[in-house]
Amino acid sequence: MKKAILFILFIYTPQLLSAQASGPMISFDTETFDYGEITKGSDGVRTFTFENTGDAPLEIQGVRSSCGCTIPKKPEAPIAPGEKGEITVRYDTNRVGVFRKTITVNTNVSSNSIIALKIKGNVLAN
Repeated sequence: MKKAILFILFIYTPQLLSAQASGPMISFDTETFDYGEITKGSDGVRTFTFENTGDAPLEIQGVRSSCGCTIPKKPEAPIAPGEKGEITVRYDTNRVGVFRKTITVNTNVSSNSIIALKIKGNVLAN
């Protein structure tokens, strides 16, 4: 009886694994950008690059930041399997001091539809 159960599990396990791996998948080059120490008024734009490592179109359904000082921009069109996309983030560098902000990304990935990207740094006065 044990052999029959093991045999059945062996037969169905690859199918179960492939079913779990189907659909869109997202992989970011980095999930945190450290601006380091930057001067007031400097360029606050950073780009998070990602790839659809799945086998179906990836949709970035929404992006939002933890405050109004950070403005994210998402791709409007779905990202095809194997293709790359970008989420651009603009931080208001006219605000002096240490900052830590989170950008929440909503996707159509079934296993992890919400991803938290982070930016951090210190804006120095001129």
